[in-house]
Amino acid sequence: MSANLTPLTPPTEARIQEIGSAEVLVGIPSYNNADTVAHVVRAVSVGLAKHFPGRRAVLVNSDGGSSDQTPAIVARTAIDFEHLFIADQQSILHRIVTPYHGIPGKGSAFRTIFEIARRLNARACAVVDADLRSISPEWIELLLRPILEEGYDYVAPYYLRHKYDGTITNSLAYPLTRALYGRRVRQPIGGEFGFSGALAAHYLDQHVWESEVARFGIDIWMTTEAIASGARICQSFLGAKIHNPKDPSADLSAMLTQVMGALFALMEKHEVLWSRLEGSQPVPLFGFTYEVGVEPVHVNMERMVLHYRQGLTDLEPIWRQILADDTFAQLRDLQGTSNTDCRIPDELWVQVVYDAAIAHRKRIIRRDHLLKALTPLYLGRTASFVHATQGLTSVEAEQKIEALCHTFERMKPYLVERWQPPAPQPAAPALLHHTSTDAGGDHE
Repeated sequence: MSANLTPLTPPTEARIQEIGSAEVLVGIPSYNNADTVAHVVRAVSVGLAKHFPGRRAVLVNSDGGSSDQTPAIVARTAIDFEHLFIADQQSILHRIVTPYHGIPGKGSAFRTIFEIARRLNARACAVVDADLRSISPEWIELLLRPILEEGYDYVAPYYLRHKYDGTITNSLAYPLTRALYGRRVRQPIGGEFGFSGALAAHYLDQHVWESEVARFGIDIWMTTEAIASGARICQSFLGAKIHNPKDPSADLSAMLTQVMGALFALMEKHEVLWSRLEGSQPVPLFGFTYEVGVEPVHVNMERMVLHYRQGLTDLEPIWRQILADDTFAQLRDLQGTSNTDCRIPDELWVQVVYDAAIAHRKRIIRRDHLLKALTPLYLGRTASFVHATQGLTSVEAEQKIEALCHTFERMKPYLVERWQPPAPQPAAPALLHHTSTDAGGDHE
């Protein structure tokens, strides 16, 4: 066991001693999720009873200090197995409801879940968000079975989503992660994951828990760390993800800076690995894929273009520092004339992202300023994508995303050739160096 033990409350320590060990564990991080958490608890409980009967199972709620009775709801939610054609399995499912310690945020909640999994010697684990409306018992099977029976260490979710849901994933997290690390994990910041007990122990031993990753960036960090560590990874098809979709023109800037900050910091940690890789390989997909209806996402094109154009004017001095001369010249020359016209083609967007990563690496300006200055560029790119896909189905729009991924891969030499070590700096204890005051996870 690692010397870096995560502190747990005395009642939680006592509960772990009482339970002793577990084969499977499902964690639910929460903060004020009273409206949805009972549904999630029922889905997890039924999934474990239906698909893993007889296995010693534990449900862990790691709560961030909810003021709305979320932990109490988790503790008292009962399941009527008789009417679900399942023999009463409740006695096998143990529950641990605990607050987490450390920096406020989803990462600290995960750290507590990982620590409990390690203490119980759990073989297979999963985490699911407390605000899910579309979770079903089958999700639990799909997240755990590849680990228990197929020898995988990490299971990423694979959802069907509206073409304008998950724009940070589609334009940035997926294509960049795929180009860097050579694995096609479609939802690297999805929010629901399966992982082996061994990988949970590996996560705990990484020196990130007092850093910004404990507050932000945990989902992309888990995916990247799994790939970089050589873990066996796969995906499971979970159908539709129903949550509260966000208009990309609304306030996604905090999430964008969190995800980009984590991505760029991980690039520095793993540069020896990604700088040698070319192309990408598919990742095995479990589950029965089927078409599902997805909730529409309405976007405000005019607002996105306005933000982008304002940035082109107000942030010109900063963008000129971050971006190569040719990149900035193209952005300036491609500006349209109408309030909803904005064109940032694939190759130019890839240059923007790679230029920004290089500027972050070289510490051209303060990193938090750099990350915030990228928001109007992201909104401009999103408006450009919306304009190009307005008449397309989500399946057809997916082909556009695939083409963007190929462009990231094809232009990777542009990044590798310009990626130079910065001047020596004092060693920093944290992966992430930008600052923010918001708490939460990085999934969308």
